[in-house]
Amino acid sequence: MNRKLLFGAAGAVSLMFAAVASAAEKPEQVQVGITAFLSGPASVFGEPAKAAAEMMVEEMNAAGGIGGVPIRTYFVDEGAGGEAVLAEYRRLVQDVGVDAMLASISSGNCNKVAPLAEDLKVLNFMWDCGTQRIFEENDYRYVFRTQGHATPEMLSSVLYLLKTKPDFKKIAVVNQDYAWGRESWKMFSAALKAMKPDVEIVAEFFPKFGAPDFSTEISRLQALRPDVIVSTSWGGDLDTFVRQASQRGLTNSSTLVLPLAESSLQRLGKALPPGHIVGTRGDHYFLHPEKKSDPAFSGFVAAFKEKTGAYPIYPVFHMSQALSALKGAYEKAIAANGGKWPDREQVVDAMAGLSFAGLGREVRIREDNQGIEDQLLGTTIHAPGHDFAVLDNMMMFDGDDVTTPVGQESVSWLETLSPGFVKEVKVETFDHGS
Repeated sequence: MNRKLLFGAAGAVSLMFAAVASAAEKPEQVQVGITAFLSGPASVFGEPAKAAAEMMVEEMNAAGGIGGVPIRTYFVDEGAGGEAVLAEYRRLVQDVGVDAMLASISSGNCNKVAPLAEDLKVLNFMWDCGTQRIFEENDYRYVFRTQGHATPEMLSSVLYLLKTKPDFKKIAVVNQDYAWGRESWKMFSAALKAMKPDVEIVAEFFPKFGAPDFSTEISRLQALRPDVIVSTSWGGDLDTFVRQASQRGLTNSSTLVLPLAESSLQRLGKALPPGHIVGTRGDHYFLHPEKKSDPAFSGFVAAFKEKTGAYPIYPVFHMSQALSALKGAYEKAIAANGGKWPDREQVVDAMAGLSFAGLGREVRIREDNQGIEDQLLGTTIHAPGHDFAVLDNMMMFDGDDVTTPVGQESVSWLETLSPGFVKEVKVETFDHGS
């Protein structure tokens, strides 16, 4: 199989710059620390991301690394807890001397890591965490997010719902009872109330994190009969809720809106029936309608499936974006430095306005260090060739349209939207066979 899948062209640029810069000016390695959940329930995200990083770095190094310098990675398990992550983060920066950190998956860890990165003056890419608070509450020089955040993910989900089912009347929520579950619903409901003022919220359920049984919530929902049930839950909690809801027939009477369910599709199998709305936390989908016929994309998907036994999910896409951004920043800094190897501050400077692409569409870093990422959603179908639900009636939302403007706070901005915004936002549409 051809393994020159993602970074071949960029590698050629690196080798060109390598010929200009003298070997003495280069380090032996570009050292990168990566935090991800490698144990615990969130390892369903971290392990695929780690496997992807290993594959991508191997490929990048085979193509010349970054400016002719190979990349070396160090992984930190977020499952060890926040204090352990901070201690290991500090060790990698101060003792090992890593050039950049990719941290983190957990929004809680991101909130702690960001000020630490600033204190240590180390380039940090928030490669997966979704909290919108990072750049709304603080200004950073060394911290960047190489993806979107929760606001475009929630707003695009509301817009998809209103574009496909505009006449629904009643909605309920079942979310994990911790910061993500509460904050994501706050954003979803703010956008929904602003654009559909007559909506009736009939129930708000917040079962404890890791709940094994949703029979109480399902019984109440069957009695209330909401048209729509939203859940921004993830991992095992989402899987358990969907399976139990399907077994009890709830998925036949209410439409589920599941903004994070792309990562659960394969595990759920046929338990998730047709007709439910699924988000991808960006444009992250192994059957990406614009990319699936591209040999580099399909080659990576096949290689990842061979390595891990599963198709890539959104953390894999997020990892590809972070590594692409790292490579792009160095190459931009090398060019600005006359072909010579840049120092850390020059690489940080090169992040301003940087555009890059991993496995999906291009992402752009705007002036507040936030990445602008398009959002893909679809409705589940069961199609030949797959033993789990796939997406049809897909819509791609432009990241600029659905991301909180610079200098504004997400919930306050969402509350200013109007019903007319639903039609104002234009989308590109794709079907499963396109």
